[in-house]
Amino acid sequence: MTRTILAAFANRLALPDLRLLPEEKLTPSRIRIELLSGLTVALALVPEAVAFAFVAGVHPLVGLYAAFLVGLITAVFGGRPGMISGATGALAVVMVALVAEHGVEYLFATVVLMGILQVIAGVMRWGKFIRLVPHPVMLGFVNGLAIVIFLAQLTQFKVPGTVENTGHGAGGGEWLSGTPLLLMLGLVAATMAIIWVMPRLTRVIPAPLAGIGIIAGIVIAFGLDVPRVGDLASIQGGLPSFHIPTVPLTWETFEIILPYAVILAAIGLIESLLTLNLVGEMTGKRGGASQECVAQGAANVVTGFFGGMGGCAMIGQSMINVKSGGRTRIAGIAAALFLLLFILFAAPLIEQIPLAALVGVMFMVVIGTFAWNSLKILAKVPMTDAFVIVLVTGVTVYADLAVAVVVGVIVSALAYAWNNARRIHATTYRTPEGAKVYKVQGPLFFGSSDGFAEMFDIKADPALVIVDFENSRVVDQSALQAIEAIAAKYEAAGKRIQLRHLSRDCHALLTKAGHLVVDSADDPDYALAVDYGVRTGILGGGH
Repeated sequence: MTRTILAAFANRLALPDLRLLPEEKLTPSRIRIELLSGLTVALALVPEAVAFAFVAGVHPLVGLYAAFLVGLITAVFGGRPGMISGATGALAVVMVALVAEHGVEYLFATVVLMGILQVIAGVMRWGKFIRLVPHPVMLGFVNGLAIVIFLAQLTQFKVPGTVENTGHGAGGGEWLSGTPLLLMLGLVAATMAIIWVMPRLTRVIPAPLAGIGIIAGIVIAFGLDVPRVGDLASIQGGLPSFHIPTVPLTWETFEIILPYAVILAAIGLIESLLTLNLVGEMTGKRGGASQECVAQGAANVVTGFFGGMGGCAMIGQSMINVKSGGRTRIAGIAAALFLLLFILFAAPLIEQIPLAALVGVMFMVVIGTFAWNSLKILAKVPMTDAFVIVLVTGVTVYADLAVAVVVGVIVSALAYAWNNARRIHATTYRTPEGAKVYKVQGPLFFGSSDGFAEMFDIKADPALVIVDFENSRVVDQSALQAIEAIAAKYEAAGKRIQLRHLSRDCHALLTKAGHLVVDSADDPDYALAVDYGVRTGILGGGH
């Protein structure tokens, strides 16, 4: 009956991902795992949302509302079941300047515009371009993000401050030392040990939840004086209410919020789509990039109108969910609803959870997220790939994810272009009739056009020269220009040139460029020959 109801719900909402794999059928055991996984994620979301709200310079509830709304909407409509979204540090560091200079209302307006841009990206199916991110960039992204998650937890080893006296919530005071530090480290280590041992004993309860519960029970029972969630800020609040951002509806306002909206939309989509791929590899599911863009955008539009700071996919919480057994949308929905329940009813209880337990969970996420095998392959892969892995890792840590990915893609693209540019060469021979044949090897494009021009010996060549592209491809306009330049030089020398075996994609390029393309009797079926003589008067016809 439950499966029938959920199937009907899926069809009603057009959510094909609710069709579960055989091992994910909604049995009572599966539902229990999903709900417990969602509870674990919700507990981990609280300190993150509060901390990122402080980073952005807004009230903690602004971060918590964002975690609830973005998490709920993307869990229902997103492109990958198992992904968790909410307020993130990558977005918060961009928001802080806007809030400081113009106030929180401008932030809400920016989040709405950010969401609209993301919906447009999804409708235009721009999410597919995430496939252009090379694997070394993905490795660097994963490693960098693992380090960022680790470094973010270190602030919990400081004496908790307050919003009023530090401006940054927890982590605003001095570093812990002596007995408090040893106690904190001991509880973190105990949490990690429980998470490591628990799956070997039972899988009835997700290991991270067991670690949080046991350590919280010990701390509360013995009254241990350690930092707790309540030391960050009170998470008590009501339901988020609809609120139109109170900003002037003028062109000046648009000019203020547009740059921030574009940057936030780009960062949010890049982080979400890379997380989508990572979760897809772990769960064995593919696709959904454009759907995820639309879901993220819709979530941010709604969040902006309900007093949230916006958000995107959270790799740490997504890893917690997947490793806790969450495989369907139920876990993400449960996480969002549990978070709302914390805000409305259970704030006093949740505020008693020791931060050490949550730090221990995140440290285990770091260990599981870091691509340790990448350290082994650095000496085995091409030097360029190894450099990209290290570069993206470093930029992710010291700048942000979006910059790191863009830098990694650019470096990889330049390296690819350079390697292909060096591949261009030609073998030559003479025909019985005395013509010289250049058999071109490698792609001809903007990077190899200079090398292509250097292959020809115009002064020493005979009256007829044949350029055979059977093992090459003409890729772009720079290649066409290079061919035209060589043709002009042979014309000036009073010699003829023929082009052979150009493929159909070259045929399309040359046709667009205004060249007459004719079939040649000795060309293979897949190729066409180009007769430059028709246009220039210097080139011979088909061979």
